[in-house]
Amino acid sequence: SRRCTVDDRVTRVAWLNRSTILYAGNDKWSIDNRVVIVSNTKTQYSIKIHNVDVYDEGPYTCSVQTDNHPKTSRVHLIVQVPPQIVNISSDITVNEGSSVTLMCLAFGRPEPTVTWRHLSGKGQGFVSEDEYLEITGITREQSGEYECSAVNDVAVPDVRKVKVTVNYPPYISNAKNTGASVGQKGILQCEASAVPVAEFQWFKEDTRLANGLDGVRIESKGRLSTLTFFNVSEKDYGNYTCVATNKLGNTNASIILYG
Repeated sequence: SRRCTVDDRVTRVAWLNRSTILYAGNDKWSIDNRVVIVSNTKTQYSIKIHNVDVYDEGPYTCSVQTDNHPKTSRVHLIVQVPPQIVNISSDITVNEGSSVTLMCLAFGRPEPTVTWRHLSGKGQGFVSEDEYLEITGITREQSGEYECSAVNDVAVPDVRKVKVTVNYPPYISNAKNTGASVGQKGILQCEASAVPVAEFQWFKEDTRLANGLDGVRIESKGRLSTLTFFNVSEKDYGNYTCVATNKLGNTNASIILYG
């Protein structure tokens, strides 16, 4: 709402935006239906702009004629806009060692500050004070969610997230030799970390073991595969190989079942 204080010697009044006349007295010159006159009295001449837009920013002039002496008063309208993220990278899956660029473009007035941070378990530090986040040679520790926030002082920050999945080949993190007595139950365990999750195979010498045959059960769930002997016999003792595979590669470990 733009207000102009006048007195009783005034003969003519007008409101202008830059050089465009909006109102001359009570006559509307502007074709914009958002602009309305609020009051034209002996003491006040004011207009209102509904639904203000960034294009309304700029100088407005109240022009007053008193006894043939024109006077003008100027007011500068500043339009503020809450921060809004208008474009952000999609969730992405890459192989370890790749380079990744995440983008987060935001709009607002004043111009918002854009920052990226990694929402990892190890604290949530800022990783970029910029619209672009570049990671060269990404590691598995750098997978997870990245949060972009756009901040200006007009309203609450706009926040969006991007999920980065980093594929890497399996590595066997745990494979222990195990002892079991004849006639007892014996369990061999093989644990492998991998993205995508590894598939497991078990071998004795060169023979692949099948679930349910030779009195063994193979169970693989997530990172862990177990080979269970329900009734250990002498011939079960020896060297077993666990093989973990995903699309990026495979790895194996030797595990001994002993008496």
